[in-house]
Amino acid sequence: MRADGKAYFPLKIVIAGGFGVGKTTMVQALSEIPPLVTEETLTTASIGLDDVSAVPGKSTTTVAMDFGRISMDELVVYLFGTPGQNRFWFMWDELARGAVGAVVLVDLRRVDDCFAAIDFFESRDLPFVLAVNRFPGADTFADDEVRDALALNADTPIVRIDARSGTSCTTALITLVEHALARSGRGRGDRSGPARPAPLASTSRIS
Repeated sequence: MRADGKAYFPLKIVIAGGFGVGKTTMVQALSEIPPLVTEETLTTASIGLDDVSAVPGKSTTTVAMDFGRISMDELVVYLFGTPGQNRFWFMWDELARGAVGAVVLVDLRRVDDCFAAIDFFESRDLPFVLAVNRFPGADTFADDEVRDALALNADTPIVRIDARSGTSCTTALITLVEHALARSGRGRGDRSGPARPAPLASTSRIS
Protein backbone atom coordinates (compact mmCIF):
# COMPACT_ATOMS: atom_id res chain seq x y z
CA MET A 1 0.00 0.00 0.00
CA ARG A 2 1.32 3.42 -0.98
CA ALA A 3 1.51 6.40 1.39
CA ASP A 4 -1.55 7.93 -0.30
CA GLY A 5 -3.58 4.79 0.42
CA LYS A 6 -3.66 3.56 -3.16
CA ALA A 7 -2.53 0.08 -4.08
CA TYR A 8 0.58 -0.58 -6.10
CA PHE A 9 0.25 -2.27 -9.48
CA PRO A 10 2.37 -5.47 -9.28
CA LEU A 11 4.77 -6.55 -12.02
CA LYS A 12 6.91 -9.66 -12.17
CA ILE A 13 10.23 -9.49 -14.04
CA VAL A 14 12.69 -12.31 -14.61
CA ILE A 15 16.46 -11.72 -14.58
CA ALA A 16 18.05 -14.43 -16.72
CA GLY A 17 21.26 -15.35 -18.47
CA GLY A 18 24.16 -17.77 -18.34
CA PHE A 19 26.39 -18.78 -15.47
CA GLY A 20 28.20 -15.92 -13.75
CA VAL A 21 26.83 -13.03 -15.85
CA GLY A 22 25.66 -10.96 -12.86
CA LYS A 23 22.05 -12.00 -12.20
CA THR A 24 22.38 -12.21 -8.41
CA THR A 25 24.40 -9.00 -8.37
CA MET A 26 21.66 -7.21 -10.33
CA VAL A 27 18.88 -8.38 -8.01
CA GLN A 28 20.93 -7.29 -4.99
CA ALA A 29 21.63 -3.88 -6.54
CA LEU A 30 17.95 -3.24 -7.26
CA SER A 31 16.08 -4.68 -4.32
CA GLU A 32 14.74 -2.32 -1.68
CA ILE A 33 14.36 -5.25 0.73
CA PRO A 34 17.06 -7.71 1.81
CA PRO A 35 17.00 -10.01 -1.23
CA LEU A 36 16.43 -13.72 -0.98
CA VAL A 37 19.37 -15.51 -2.57
CA THR A 38 19.99 -19.24 -2.85
CA GLU A 39 23.70 -19.22 -3.49
CA GLU A 40 25.80 -22.22 -2.54
CA THR A 41 29.56 -22.66 -2.61
CA LEU A 42 31.01 -24.15 -5.76
CA THR A 43 32.53 -27.55 -5.05
CA THR A 44 34.63 -30.06 -6.95
CA ALA A 45 31.35 -31.59 -8.17
CA SER A 46 30.97 -28.62 -10.53
CA ILE A 47 34.32 -29.23 -12.26
CA GLY A 48 33.64 -29.75 -15.95
CA LEU A 49 30.12 -28.37 -15.60
CA ASP A 50 30.64 -24.73 -14.62
CA ASP A 51 33.17 -22.69 -16.57
CA VAL A 52 34.68 -20.12 -14.20
CA SER A 53 37.60 -19.17 -16.46
CA ALA A 54 36.08 -15.76 -17.28
CA VAL A 55 35.01 -15.13 -13.67
CA PRO A 56 37.92 -16.57 -11.67
CA GLY A 57 36.83 -14.93 -8.42
CA LYS A 58 33.41 -16.60 -8.45
CA SER A 59 33.05 -19.08 -5.59
CA THR A 60 29.24 -19.44 -5.30
CA THR A 61 26.33 -20.16 -7.62
CA THR A 62 22.54 -19.79 -7.53
CA VAL A 63 20.84 -23.17 -7.14
CA ALA A 64 17.17 -22.14 -7.04
CA MET A 65 16.41 -18.46 -7.56
CA ASP A 66 17.06 -14.93 -6.38
CA PHE A 67 14.17 -12.73 -5.27
CA GLY A 68 13.94 -8.99 -4.70
CA ARG A 69 11.42 -6.17 -4.75
CA ILE A 70 11.53 -2.56 -5.92
CA SER A 71 8.86 0.16 -5.90
CA MET A 72 8.73 2.47 -8.91
CA ASP A 73 6.09 5.23 -8.95
CA GLU A 74 2.78 3.32 -8.99
CA LEU A 75 4.43 -0.05 -9.55
CA VAL A 76 5.87 -2.67 -7.26
CA VAL A 77 8.24 -4.87 -9.21
CA TYR A 78 9.03 -8.39 -8.09
CA LEU A 79 12.38 -9.61 -9.38
CA PHE A 80 13.12 -13.29 -9.92
CA GLY A 81 16.67 -14.26 -10.85
CA THR A 82 17.09 -17.61 -12.58
CA PRO A 83 19.84 -20.13 -11.94
CA GLY A 84 22.35 -20.06 -14.79
CA GLN A 85 23.46 -23.67 -15.18
CA ASN A 86 21.55 -25.94 -17.54
CA ARG A 87 21.02 -28.55 -14.82
CA PHE A 88 18.67 -26.06 -13.11
CA TRP A 89 16.76 -24.99 -16.23
CA PHE A 90 13.74 -27.07 -15.22
CA MET A 91 12.87 -24.17 -12.86
CA TRP A 92 12.69 -21.51 -15.57
CA ASP A 93 9.09 -22.19 -16.62
CA GLU A 94 7.82 -21.67 -13.08
CA LEU A 95 9.92 -18.55 -12.55
CA ALA A 96 8.69 -17.05 -15.84
CA ARG A 97 5.02 -17.82 -15.23
CA GLY A 98 3.04 -14.55 -15.05
CA ALA A 99 6.06 -12.35 -15.83
CA VAL A 100 5.67 -9.19 -17.88
CA GLY A 101 9.06 -9.90 -19.42
CA ALA A 102 12.72 -10.59 -18.78
CA VAL A 103 16.12 -8.96 -18.68
CA VAL A 104 18.65 -11.26 -20.34
CA LEU A 105 22.15 -10.49 -19.10
CA VAL A 106 25.09 -11.22 -21.36
CA ASP A 107 28.85 -11.28 -20.92
CA LEU A 108 30.27 -10.61 -24.40
CA ARG A 109 33.34 -12.66 -23.56
CA ARG A 110 31.04 -15.70 -23.39
CA VAL A 111 28.35 -14.80 -25.89
CA ASP A 112 27.18 -18.38 -26.48
CA ASP A 113 26.04 -18.62 -22.85
CA CYS A 114 23.06 -16.34 -23.46
CA PHE A 115 21.57 -18.27 -26.41
CA ALA A 116 19.55 -20.59 -24.18
CA ALA A 117 17.92 -17.65 -22.39
CA ILE A 118 17.15 -15.82 -25.64
CA ASP A 119 15.64 -18.96 -27.18
CA PHE A 120 13.63 -19.64 -24.01
CA PHE A 121 11.88 -16.26 -24.03
CA GLU A 122 11.50 -16.06 -27.81
CA SER A 123 9.88 -19.51 -27.91
CA ARG A 124 7.38 -18.40 -25.26
CA ASP A 125 6.80 -15.03 -26.97
CA LEU A 126 7.76 -13.24 -23.75
CA PRO A 127 9.20 -9.71 -24.16
CA PHE A 128 12.81 -9.28 -23.11
CA VAL A 129 15.66 -6.81 -23.31
CA LEU A 130 19.28 -7.77 -23.76
CA ALA A 131 21.42 -6.19 -21.05
CA VAL A 132 25.14 -6.13 -21.83
CA ASN A 133 26.92 -6.24 -18.48
CA ARG A 134 30.07 -4.11 -18.45
CA PHE A 135 32.67 -6.80 -18.15
CA PRO A 136 36.11 -5.98 -19.63
CA GLY A 137 35.86 -5.46 -23.40
CA ALA A 138 32.08 -5.07 -23.47
CA ASP A 139 32.31 -1.62 -25.06
CA THR A 140 34.41 -2.94 -27.94
CA PHE A 141 31.32 -4.04 -29.84
CA ALA A 142 28.56 -1.74 -31.06
CA ASP A 143 24.89 -2.58 -30.55
CA ASP A 144 24.47 -3.44 -34.22
CA GLU A 145 27.28 -6.00 -33.99
CA VAL A 146 25.75 -7.53 -30.88
CA ARG A 147 22.29 -7.68 -32.49
CA ASP A 148 23.71 -9.30 -35.62
CA ALA A 149 25.78 -11.87 -33.72
CA LEU A 150 22.82 -12.91 -31.57
CA ALA A 151 20.27 -12.65 -34.40
CA LEU A 152 17.98 -10.58 -32.21
CA ASN A 153 14.64 -9.41 -33.49
CA ALA A 154 14.79 -5.85 -34.75
CA ASP A 155 12.54 -4.58 -31.95
CA THR A 156 14.46 -6.20 -29.07
CA PRO A 157 16.11 -3.42 -27.04
CA ILE A 158 19.80 -3.59 -26.13
CA VAL A 159 20.93 -1.76 -23.01
CA ARG A 160 24.37 -1.36 -21.44
CA ILE A 161 24.43 -1.80 -17.69
CA ASP A 162 26.69 -2.26 -14.70
CA ALA A 163 24.97 -4.97 -12.66
CA ARG A 164 26.48 -3.47 -9.49
CA SER A 165 24.66 -0.15 -10.03
CA GLY A 166 21.02 0.16 -9.02
CA THR A 167 20.59 3.23 -11.22
CA SER A 168 22.03 1.44 -14.24
CA CYS A 169 19.87 -1.64 -13.66
CA THR A 170 16.73 0.46 -13.17
CA THR A 171 17.21 1.78 -16.70
CA ALA A 172 17.04 -1.80 -17.97
CA LEU A 173 13.77 -2.42 -16.09
CA ILE A 174 12.19 0.76 -17.44
CA THR A 175 13.26 -0.17 -20.97
CA LEU A 176 11.73 -3.63 -20.54
CA VAL A 177 8.38 -2.30 -19.28
CA GLU A 178 8.21 0.21 -22.15
CA HIS A 179 9.06 -2.57 -24.62
CA ALA A 180 6.40 -4.89 -23.17
CA LEU A 181 3.78 -2.12 -23.33
CA ALA A 182 4.69 -1.31 -26.93
CA ARG A 183 4.43 -4.97 -27.94
CA SER A 184 1.13 -5.36 -26.13
CA GLY A 185 -0.23 -2.35 -28.00
CA ARG A 186 0.53 -3.71 -31.46
CA GLY A 187 -0.13 -7.40 -30.82
CA ARG A 188 2.36 -10.10 -29.98
CA GLY A 189 2.24 -11.73 -33.38
CA ASP A 190 3.60 -8.70 -35.21
CA ARG A 191 7.33 -9.40 -35.01
CA SER A 192 10.06 -10.15 -37.49
CA GLY A 193 13.70 -10.96 -37.21
CA PRO A 194 16.47 -13.13 -38.60
CA ALA A 195 16.69 -16.84 -37.91
CA ARG A 196 18.97 -17.99 -35.09
CA PRO A 197 22.44 -18.79 -36.47
CA ALA A 198 24.54 -21.70 -35.32
CA PRO A 199 26.44 -20.89 -32.10
CA LEU A 200 29.83 -21.15 -33.80
CA ALA A 201 28.76 -18.63 -36.42
CA SER A 202 27.78 -16.22 -33.66
CA THR A 203 31.00 -16.71 -31.77
CA SER A 204 32.95 -15.81 -34.89
CA ARG A 205 31.42 -12.33 -34.69
CA ILE A 206 32.10 -11.71 -31.00
CA SER A 207 34.80 -13.61 -29.18
